[in-house]
Amino acid sequence: MDVELETRFGKFADRDGGLQPEVLGELHSMLGLYTLDPEELYYKWESYCIKMAREDMKLDLKTARDLKKDIEDDMDRKSRSKAQAHSNRKRPGATPRTGGKNADVLDGIVPNTPRPNGMSGVDSSTTKRKSNFETPASKVGKSHPMSSPGGPHTPYSSSEANGLHTYDFSARKDMGKIEELLNGHIELAEAPEEPPMESRLKLKTNTDMKKFSYKTMAMKLTEASEVLDDRIDEFKVLVQDHHKLEDSAFGNPGVQSTSEIVAVGRIASDAYGGRLNNASLVLESSRRMGSGNRIPLRVDAVEAYNFFPGQIVALRGTNASGAFFTVNEILSLPLLPQAATKPQDLEALNARYLDTPSSDPSHPRPLTILAASGPFTPDTVLDFSALQALLDTAISSVADALILTGPFLDAEHPLVRSGDFDLPASATNPDQATITDVFRHYVSKPLQAFSAQLPTCTIILVPSLRDAVHRHAAWPQDKLPKKELGLPRQAHVVTNPMTLTINEFVVAMSSVDTLDMLRREECVGGKAKAIPLLERGARSVIEQRSFLPIFPPTGRENMPPVAGLPGGEKLINKKDDEEETSMPSPFLPLGAMVDTSYMKLGEWLNVRPDIFISPSVLSPFAKFIETILVINPGTLSKRRSAGTYARLTILPASLTDEESEAGVSVAHRMWERTRVDIVRI
Repeated sequence: MDVELETRFGKFADRDGGLQPEVLGELHSMLGLYTLDPEELYYKWESYCIKMAREDMKLDLKTARDLKKDIEDDMDRKSRSKAQAHSNRKRPGATPRTGGKNADVLDGIVPNTPRPNGMSGVDSSTTKRKSNFETPASKVGKSHPMSSPGGPHTPYSSSEANGLHTYDFSARKDMGKIEELLNGHIELAEAPEEPPMESRLKLKTNTDMKKFSYKTMAMKLTEASEVLDDRIDEFKVLVQDHHKLEDSAFGNPGVQSTSEIVAVGRIASDAYGGRLNNASLVLESSRRMGSGNRIPLRVDAVEAYNFFPGQIVALRGTNASGAFFTVNEILSLPLLPQAATKPQDLEALNARYLDTPSSDPSHPRPLTILAASGPFTPDTVLDFSALQALLDTAISSVADALILTGPFLDAEHPLVRSGDFDLPASATNPDQATITDVFRHYVSKPLQAFSAQLPTCTIILVPSLRDAVHRHAAWPQDKLPKKELGLPRQAHVVTNPMTLTINEFVVAMSSVDTLDMLRREECVGGKAKAIPLLERGARSVIEQRSFLPIFPPTGRENMPPVAGLPGGEKLINKKDDEEETSMPSPFLPLGAMVDTSYMKLGEWLNVRPDIFISPSVLSPFAKFIETILVINPGTLSKRRSAGTYARLTILPASLTDEESEAGVSVAHRMWERTRVDIVRI
């Protein structure tokens, strides 16, 4: 145990010799008190560092005890929430007691009404108290962040009230530092002596964006259930073709039988509100295969497993007792084929790498693509300095494309939530300003100036569910209104998620944080624990062929509270004659609002992408997994510090003489010709 703790936490030690014995003792104490394993404790430490906005935090005795207190507070908060929910389900409302055998039989069904002339009811216990005609007290105190000012003083400032100190972006450290490097033997593209005459990129959308303009908040249960059922049945056909199985090999896992069968279904949990574990695993069948029933799973005989809610699996096993399905083997799921292009098309696309007709065709300049994800400004100020720094970097490097994923104007930003910020008088009339005007000033205006300086750079904007300026607040999400927001001509607004073909290679992108949700919801056992966390999450997305394979997504109450505001606290409203009732906190994160009826728009179709951009609050990384370049660029701006972005350097595709003569489509082999730098802004 000490060796594993040293392996995971040693890099955070405050000395070169490793963790102090006192710190190891605190870690052992947390493992025993909260029934955790070292991996889970490591995740909680990472979450605590993100919560405190200190990624370089050292693990000493003080920080270990602070972590212990944070875990204890979190568990207490969850237990109180569960107890309150159980109490509300058990007794939805207090029923007035009546006395006497002549009591009104409708008492407790029909609400009591005041009697005329002060007449009392049949029993003294139903006597109504005198009405109070005084001004009602506010449900939320004036000290509450969302309340109106209580006097003629300066309006509430969320930054000052929460102790947030303004972050000086210009004084940031480690500017341009490469945090992670992939394929470092490929040299960076040098800025050309002559700027390109036209864009070197050719874009083609592989997604029908018209289908994303559906009406939200109109989901029907029948449609949603059909979508969930069809996904199970589709994977059943894929598994049957991939493993060459007969129809007789499949069966209903809920039917008692000693015969071994293959069951295809969806992983779910039988525990309300709790995290998935091997004791709460159940398999949900489709209506065609198992009448939609759920059966508990026993996975003790499996050497390695990695499950999460919503995952489609194919399991081989038996149900001898009729009470649970014993899993003997987890069948692999087939992957989508690689993207490929004909040799003659590749040669034509390679010609686009030349900046001018006079450029040397034997030394084409590699493509430079910058990918960044929001937020684009820290929590303490609304100035978008990080976005401007990224645009300056794109100009100096003569970038060919700029991929920006939201949120742009973050609805969870403390200043946006409180409305406590000012626009320059030159931007618009302050008395008539809207949230659209704010976006125009802070985002559209810099992008217009950037496009004027570098007109050959293609800008791709992917919205987020946290974008305050977007009306479509459901995933899959429609594109941003380009004309209304005043975006430049070079900007391409796309949907969330989106699959594009850039020249020959396929790029898939989405702003939803799937990797973090998989980390929170997964149930891992056996040899699967040896696979790195980020690789496990990316591999799950690839195998499930979906941008968001989790169902249901992580609940808002299980996500970190909104930064800079007292999220996670419950507001208790109590009237004079009512019991305490818990209201949802207005400071919970927005979460993933999924429209189940349209989940198929979030699936991968036909081929695997060559590049998959999946922004996350987890550590930024770049890695090739199943021939796919998976990139988490990180967030461009953190709560109170500068963030990171990804810089891609892509060489032209090379062909052998045999491939050119054969004329058969060839894979793009991005792992041979793509360099990725995770760079601090």
